[in-house]
Amino acid sequence: MSTAPLPFEIDASLHADGGPLGMSAGDFLRDYWQKRPLLIRNAFPGIESPLQPEDLAGLACEEFALARLIRHDRAGDGWQVETGPFDEDLFPGLGDRDWTLLVQDVDKWDADVASLLAHFDFLPRWRIDDIMVSFAATGGSVGAHVDQYDVFLLQGQGQRRWQIDASHAMGRGLPPQDFRDDVELKLLRSFTATHDWVLGPGDMLYLPPMVPHHGVAEDPCLTFSVGMRAPAITELMGDFVDTLAAESDEAQRYHDETLAVPADPNEIDDAAMARVVEALQALRTDDPDRLGDWFGRFITSYRNAHDVMPADSVPARIELEWQLSECGAVLQRNPFSRMAWRRTTEGAQLFVAGTALSVPPADAPLIAGADRFDAPGYAALSPDARDTVNALLELGHYQLLLPDDA
Repeated sequence: MSTAPLPFEIDASLHADGGPLGMSAGDFLRDYWQKRPLLIRNAFPGIESPLQPEDLAGLACEEFALARLIRHDRAGDGWQVETGPFDEDLFPGLGDRDWTLLVQDVDKWDADVASLLAHFDFLPRWRIDDIMVSFAATGGSVGAHVDQYDVFLLQGQGQRRWQIDASHAMGRGLPPQDFRDDVELKLLRSFTATHDWVLGPGDMLYLPPMVPHHGVAEDPCLTFSVGMRAPAITELMGDFVDTLAAESDEAQRYHDETLAVPADPNEIDDAAMARVVEALQALRTDDPDRLGDWFGRFITSYRNAHDVMPADSVPARIELEWQLSECGAVLQRNPFSRMAWRRTTEGAQLFVAGTALSVPPADAPLIAGADRFDAPGYAALSPDARDTVNALLELGHYQLLLPDDA
């Protein structure tokens, strides 16, 4: 019995599920996640962009912004890349063609943009990196390229033509991955599209890692890119080894109490290499709590664009709880304070921007899952968990906001 091949394009409005994937999350993860691209028409039907182009330009002028401006000279196929922050006088002179403004971490600065992340809760939150927003004038592009992580490309305004090379998912082998050496960007030297689509507002394109793609604005448009955190194995190894080295006892050294007279004193023989392997066993661990402690710290600090600084001052505990319960204040999490948690043999650990804290297992998901605490949410925590939240407040991971501020 033959099975029809999975489609590369679906219309979410035709599926009873009603979600942005056009299918159940389980089906998407099984059939598409890190396996094959998917264009989802009407993933967000009737979308109203949470951000306007002028808002993005204003953000790109701020000192803290991670912004790039990419201009394309069509005549010579030249590319110019500038990094922000930019002067606001720049934008009126850019013209109406062939440039793109990209700003990363927009979800950290704009609550309406951040609200899009709720639609991606079928993924581990610690896997999601940021929402990058791009505005492209007509013809604007960043060239044909690949990303080393999964990305969802949601069209917010205007229309963008996306071409992709899905050769690998179609069983035709890996497409060329060589890069041009005449431009600052990592652009593909060769690109041949297998699919060519024009996306309008509400359409979304999912791309697994290393799928070549090329997007060009058909008219002035905004695109929201939900990107994943995918550390390279070398990054994982390097950080883990550094952690083990910092924790190691220098008294533990290479030793050879079983040394025999060597046949050749200049040879590194098999017995020596066996002892080296034994010495390097310190790099391995069968302790899941030790490994989990390292990974939780690593992944909640990985690719953080800003360090969270301790608060200059915080109210006394009794005053804080009075403001929450009587004044309607809230504790708002710092948007750069990434959180995750894991169960341990002794309870649970909460990881916050590279810091690990022990918390009761019932409280860990409440803290990690809440962007803010109002009085009822705070009261639902155990006394130990409230201690944790207060400690995080002192470290700058929360800000106390009164009703007029919130």
